[in-house]
Formats: sequence, structure tokens, C-alpha cells
Amino acid sequence: MKITFLGGGNMASALIGGLLKQGFSATDIQVVELYEAARERLQQDFGVRAVAALDDAAQACEVLVLAVKPQQMREALAPVAGKLANQLVVSIAAGLRLADIGRWLGGHSLLVRAMPNTPALIGQGMTGLFADASVSAAQRAAVDRIMAAVGSSVWVEEEALIDAVTALSGSGPAYVFHFIEALEAAGEKLGLSAETARRLAIQTLVGASALAAASPEAPAVLRERVTSKGGTTEAALKSFAADGFLPMVERALTAAAARGHELGEILGADTN
Repeated sequence: MKITFLGGGNMASALIGGLLKQGFSATDIQVVELYEAARERLQQDFGVRAVAALDDAAQACEVLVLAVKPQQMREALAPVAGKLANQLVVSIAAGLRLADIGRWLGGHSLLVRAMPNTPALIGQGMTGLFADASVSAAQRAAVDRIMAAVGSSVWVEEEALIDAVTALSGSGPAYVFHFIEALEAAGEKLGLSAETARRLAIQTLVGASALAAASPEAPAVLRERVTSKGGTTEAALKSFAADGFLPMVERALTAAAARGHELGEILGADTN
């Protein structure tokens, strides 16, 4: 499978590195990247062909991965509009809807929208995927193989659900980092050193997440097993409940999803 990346930033680099570890050949991967320093880095780090503009060789791919910033996408796609044949186009640009990308490509419909998150940078990412109806099962499998280079993925059946994916897993790492901050700060107020509080907070989230991932049981069951009646955990959970923890999380994700939809409208607008 020959893959060309339009854009060579952090997420593209993570995918390329992961693909090479999976056994992909560097000769089957190309990158179109405007900045010379970035091209030199990609060539040096991965041994892939990196060019300043999409030429015939770069266009001769089976999968074109769109990895430029959403605000730059329309301009970046202009040189290739109307020139694609049966290539599958995978967009990892946040917020951009397939209808807008397809229009900017001159009516191309073999499109997949991907929403990865930042743990992809260390191979622990979670990606939500949506495909146009014209995308075949084999092409979906190809996308799964590409995204497996940086973690796991799930498909949703409606593009609107990508806004929910963005709210939950796309923005989710920031929520986790914020919770770590809160645990650290509270630990310090209870007398722990900053270093100790941080180590305890981070490893607790790492360990609990690993346990939840490895267990066949629901997180609610795991929570109940840690919660002894009249114990310390119950006291903390009652405090969370009194402060409206669950509704607060729901409101936060709803706000994030609404903003995702709004950004799609803004980014996809034809202003010319």
C-alpha cells in the first residue's frame, strides 16, 4: 500500500514512525511538506521521500492522508482538486466535514474522516473514524491498518458522531491532564511534596486505566469493588456526587461537541 501524507507535522510523523515499525517500507511512504527543515527531518528520521509540492510520484498513491491544519486545508487541496482517481483520502484534520473536503477536491467521494488524539504521539492513541458510503470494506480495513500504527480505532456510522468522539477522546487527554493537576494540588494541600503528589497522581491514573482496559467488567463494577461502605473512597465519591461530578462531565462534553459542530460550519464555509 502506497501512502502519501499531505503535511508532515507531529501526527503525520507519529503515523509514519508507527507504520515503519509495523513493517511498511519507507519507499512506499511519501510526504508533501512546505517547510524545508521539516522535509529534511522527515527524510533523516524515516528515510521517506519528502517534497515541497504534490508531484506525479506523490500523487501515485493508494491512500492520501490529509495532515495539514484545518485552516490551511482548502488552499492545500487546490493543486490536487479534480486530479484524484480511485485514491482513498483520509483526513485527520479536526473539524473539517467530508462534504467540504470533497467539494474542495472537485467532487471526490472516497473519503474517511479520522479524529485521533495526542497519545497517538507515543503509540497509545484512540481514533474515531467515519467513512463515506462509497468507501469499500477493503478500504476501511486499510484505514484500520494505518491508524493501528498509533493505537486503536473505532468506526461510527454517522458523521455527526465525530463531534461526540472529539468531545470524548479527542479532547479527553486534556481532561485527564487537568484531573492529574487537581489530584496533585489536593495532595500537596494534604502535606505531600509536589514530586510525590505528581508521581502518585500519574501512576494511579495509569494503573487504573490499565486495569479497566484489562478487565471484562464495567468501570462501575470496578469502582464499587474499591468502595468499602463507610470507608475513605466512599467519603470522596459522596463529595464528588454532592458537587455534581457526573452532570458536570456531561455538560463539559456537550459544550465540546457543540463547539466541534460550530467549528465544522466555520471551517467549511466558502468565503470567496
